[in-house]
Amino acid sequence: MNKEEFEKQRLIVLERLIRSGVVKSKRVKNAFLKVPREDFLPRKLRLRAYEDTPLPIGWGQTISAIHMVLIMLEELKLSKGLKVLEIGTGSGYHAALCAELIKSNSKGCVYTVERIKPLAVFALKNIVKTGYRKWVRVFHRDGSKGLPEKAPFDRILVTAASPCIPPPLIEQLNDPGIMVIPVGGLHLWQDLVVVEKIKGRIKQVNRGGVAFVPLIGEYGFKYGDEITDN
Repeated sequence: MNKEEFEKQRLIVLERLIRSGVVKSKRVKNAFLKVPREDFLPRKLRLRAYEDTPLPIGWGQTISAIHMVLIMLEELKLSKGLKVLEIGTGSGYHAALCAELIKSNSKGCVYTVERIKPLAVFALKNIVKTGYRKWVRVFHRDGSKGLPEKAPFDRILVTAASPCIPPPLIEQLNDPGIMVIPVGGLHLWQDLVVVEKIKGRIKQVNRGGVAFVPLIGEYGFKYGDEITDN
């Protein structure tokens, strides 16, 4: 499939998500059209890039369904020049979309943290290939601890579900600031929570049920939980 055919598929998916009310803002719409999802997938899955479903990217991880990625972007209310922390880099697709929304000539950066080293390497290659390296920094470490040396962050995006909101992420969120994070059990009974910090106060809004891979780390699930859970 050539570039034009991928672009045509991208537009078809976008039009459906606009009609369903998932995509509301012009900026999110334009970012989705700009960033090629096919370039963030293993080669054998490129032809499935615009299926609106999670797809495996290796090491037991997935790239989120298109509608979920765009829902989270809408909730983050990203704008040029913001400083963003992403927990769970995956293949780098979500970080690239964030970069497209916050990039400016002098400001704006996405710091993204991945606990699986080969996946962090894969993501960085994809980010370089698609031209977003200037605005994205990839770190390999326990994402549940955040990235304290780069804090505070205007926005925090978590792409794996945690049993509760990790305290370090609350601490590292700027005031004012917004965090979007799935919270709940392993694989099931999770909710997408939008956290706002305003004048020292924390407000949480539940945006409905979701299903994400678990956030593994000191302030998330423990390693092995995702294997032993029934």
